[in-house]
Order: sequence, then structure tokens, then C-alpha cells
Amino acid sequence: PPAPASGTAPVSGTAPASGPSTRPVDVPGGPADPRGMTDPAAPDAPADPAAPGAAGGPAGQPSLVQGDPRDFGAQIFKGNAFDTCQAPSATTMRAWRGTSPFGAVGVYIGGRARACAKQKHLGPDWVRSVNQQGWKLLPVYVGSQAPCVIAKNKRKFRMSSKNPYGQGKREGLDAVRQAQRLGMGRSSAVYLDMEAYRYKQRSCANTTLRFIQGWNSAVRAQGYVAGYYSSANYGIAHLERARAAGARGLPTAVWFARWHTRPSVNGERNLHPRAWQPHRRIHQHTGNVKRTYGGHTVHIDQNLVDAPVAVIG
Repeated sequence: PPAPASGTAPVSGTAPASGPSTRPVDVPGGPADPRGMTDPAAPDAPADPAAPGAAGGPAGQPSLVQGDPRDFGAQIFKGNAFDTCQAPSATTMRAWRGTSPFGAVGVYIGGRARACAKQKHLGPDWVRSVNQQGWKLLPVYVGSQAPCVIAKNKRKFRMSSKNPYGQGKREGLDAVRQAQRLGMGRSSAVYLDMEAYRYKQRSCANTTLRFIQGWNSAVRAQGYVAGYYSSANYGIAHLERARAAGARGLPTAVWFARWHTRPSVNGERNLHPRAWQPHRRIHQHTGNVKRTYGGHTVHIDQNLVDAPVAVIG
């Protein structure tokens, strides 16, 4: 069923929006700048796979990944959102604005495993247009997938087990480049899409976590917010287990898919109730449905959001 109306007014961030970063690496805000997007609740894991905080290694006290992301520049949206493989036309977005219960849209900005690689509409002009219409954007990057990914159509995109941290870092840099190309500036969230994988296979879990840690590190170093999307029973359950074990380099926000259940950002059983709070969660509660508003029909998934979004301007 359609998501219940829950208000689509964004909660503005405390930091002013800025345009995409084009500055060289040796100035503040560049990729080598340690003053990137700092989330004190999610310290980045070291590059050394044997160091504390790395996957499979000794770790410190678990962090609940708590704190208001607006305190370090993120902008928050609270309300209903939809996501769809192919970004709709600006005309469709205008028709849906105000007639649908949605105030935000998930868009697939890049990654080698992205299903709709050829986006007919998604570009800088589209981003500016829908932003002016009042929409908030949830950028999604579908990069390399876990070695034990379940979906057969994703297995050709499996990550390497040789240096998953380095591979994650490279793809994280690409995710930021794609966001910048679209006009999504510093302090924007970008969500890594990791499809369901058999995380109880230890070697696969460790490889995947290292990739995620590398991706998060690169995204944060560029001044962007590192988010993570996965199935509640697989990727999210894995990250919660890693968090409880004291892993570092975890995402700032989590987007969990659990369909056929009441929309709630706080009721997910595979997340500690006080972890990734506040304003750090998205619940994808309905999938693969067609919805029509303003005479325009789109095939979508539906989400309840209380989390960081893209910063446009």
C-alpha cells in the first residue's frame, strides 16, 4: 500500500549549501584534507587490514553511531520518498510534486553494477530542475558487490578479495565524482547499494566490510556523507553485527529494505534501537509497485526517510 503521509518538509541543515568541489587536493576540502566530512560517531577504519577496527581484527568499544548529522553540515529530510531505476522526466516529477505523498526521490548516480546505466533524464539540468520544484534527492551508487552476493545478475560485479579496502576507496572517489558532476555539493549524502549477500560466510563478510570501510573513508575524505543501503536481513544485519563487535569505518546513515511491514525508521529488529540515531535511517518498506499521480505512472519502491540528502546549489 502507499506510504502514509508523514510530512515532507525537509529539516534544513545547519551548514550553508555549497556547489560541487573542484578544488585541488592540497587545499582545504580536497581529497587529501583530513578535515573532510567528519562523523565523530563513525571513525574511519585504518587502511592496514591487521589494525584495530579493520574487518576480522581486534576492535575497540562499539559505537552506536549516534549524533545529529546536521552538527557536521548534513541536511536532513523527514518524510516519504520513492526510488526508481530510471530517474523520471522533470515533467513527471513536476506532476508528482504535491499530488503524491512523496517529497524526496532516490536516484542512481553511478557504479558498475547500476541496473539502469543509461539514464535518459538524470543530469545537472534535471537535478537543478527538480530541486527548484522542491524535491530532495537521495543519491545511490551501485558499485562492486559482495563475493557471496545472492542475486545471480549481480555476480559478474563481485569485488576482488585481494585489496577490497583499496577497491572500495577507488569506487568511493568515483561516487563523489558522479555526485559532483550532477551538481551535488559537499555535505551531500551518497548511499552505497550493496545487494543481499550471505554475510555468515566469514571470509566474504570480512572482504565486504573492508570494501565498505574503504568506500566510506574515501567519501568522507571528500566532504560527503557516507550512506549504505542493503537488505535488513543481510547487509544491514551484517553491519549491525560489525558495529557491535567494535568495527570502525561504518556508514553515517543506513537505508534498510524490509518489505511488507509497517513503515518505521525505528522498528527494525536487526538494528540496535539506539544505533544510527537520530536522523540516520531510511526504511524501504514497499517495492516493485506502480503508482500514478498527476496522470503520470512510475514503477517505484517506497521509503520512509529521516536521513541526510543531497545538497544542491
